[in-house]
Amino acid sequence: MASGARLQLLLALWMLAAPARPVAADAGDGGWQRRGPGAAAAAVAEEERCAVERRADLSYSEFVQHYAFSRPVILQRLTDNSRFRALCSREKLLASFGDSVVRLSTANTYSYRKVDLPFQEYVEHLLHPQDPTSLGNDTLYFFGDNNFSEWASLFQHYSPPPFSLLGTTAAYSFGVAGAGSGVPFHWHGPGFSEVVYGRKRWFLYPPEKTPEFHPNKTTLAWLQDVYPALAPSERPLECTVQAGEVLYFPDRWWHATLNLDTSVFISTFLS
Repeated sequence: MASGARLQLLLALWMLAAPARPVAADAGDGGWQRRGPGAAAAAVAEEERCAVERRADLSYSEFVQHYAFSRPVILQRLTDNSRFRALCSREKLLASFGDSVVRLSTANTYSYRKVDLPFQEYVEHLLHPQDPTSLGNDTLYFFGDNNFSEWASLFQHYSPPPFSLLGTTAAYSFGVAGAGSGVPFHWHGPGFSEVVYGRKRWFLYPPEKTPEFHPNKTTLAWLQDVYPALAPSERPLECTVQAGEVLYFPDRWWHATLNLDTSVFISTFLS
């Protein structure tokens, strides 16, 4: 199949808007999915299959025994972050932090490109779906490089999952990203990642199973070039984390992410 036809097929399968399933808490869209005339409105279509277990009302002992050191899990209804969610709407964030300078990073493993600009400029001019004609290129978006003193008034309202691991400390990483953006496969210490608005697709492999990927290409490029050829036994665990849900990943698990909508998210890294 010609490259142009493959690209069109990818877009037909993955860039069509799809309604989200009902979730535990109705988070709305926070104003993040509203676009002006002529702006792209496509979002990557969600697959219904999920290979990661969802748990509500999980106890700490169950978490340690069944998940903390062995497998990912999606947590539901463990904390009430309705106040934090309200403060993360497009209107509220622009009002509070529009003039704040944020650092945009490239998600790709071998790229160290950084761009500093006002948060409002990023939201109004750069926060758009991934360009389908440049899937292998750098994707600049806001994640991780937070000025904690400047953003402290927001973070103080966030309630992280009530689970910790002995000998670790928690650090927050907050982000806002456009549809089709994401982070290629990588690994680090354990952590939690909560979707505040939007949807985020996760692909995960255990530490002993190194995925096939090009570290300087986007997740969307991997989805086009590598994923379709994987045998069932070679495919990752995958699931779409909905707004109000938290994914936990254990230490050294490989993971890649793909934002299916304009997404607001916060991670709690245990290190």
